[in-house]
Amino acid sequence: MLRLAHLEDLAAVQGVTAAAYEPYRALLGGPPLPVTEDYAPRIQRGEVWVWEQKAAISALAVFERHADHLMIFSLAVAPACQGQGLGIQLLKFADEKAAEWGLPEVRLYTNSRMERNIALYCAYGFQETGRRPNPYRPGWTLVDMAKTIKD
Repeated sequence: MLRLAHLEDLAAVQGVTAAAYEPYRALLGGPPLPVTEDYAPRIQRGEVWVWEQKAAISALAVFERHADHLMIFSLAVAPACQGQGLGIQLLKFADEKAAEWGLPEVRLYTNSRMERNIALYCAYGFQETGRRPNPYRPGWTLVDMAKTIKD
C-alpha cells in the first residue's frame, strides 16, 4: 500500500496535502508550510511516500534522511480517510525507515498551535525537545520533537 511517489503523483500529493492541512489555515492565519512546498524535487529525491487505496492516494509521508536522524517533514491523510489509523501507520513507517537506514532517531517539528498533533505525537512516544521561532513565518512558533528508535 505504501510506495515511493512518482512525478505523475504530484497533483495528488499537492491535493491531499492541501485538503489535510485546510483545517489549520484559519487557526494559523495562513497556509501551513507543507501546503506551500514544491514537492517535485522531493519526489525526485525519493522523499515522498504515498499510501494508495483503490488506485487513489489517501495519505502520504515526506521524510528527509539525515546523517543521524530521519526528519518527518509532513504527514497528510485525506479528510475522507481520516480516523482509520493511517496517521499512526505513517508514524510506524517512519520508525521502520529509520531502523532500516540505521538511524537512531525520528524527529519532526510542528506549529505550537497544532495542539492535537502535538498530543498525538506525544502519545506515540515523541518528546518535545524545544521551541523556536519559525524562520519563514514571523510570529509563529515551532515545536521540535524527537523519538528514539529502539533496536
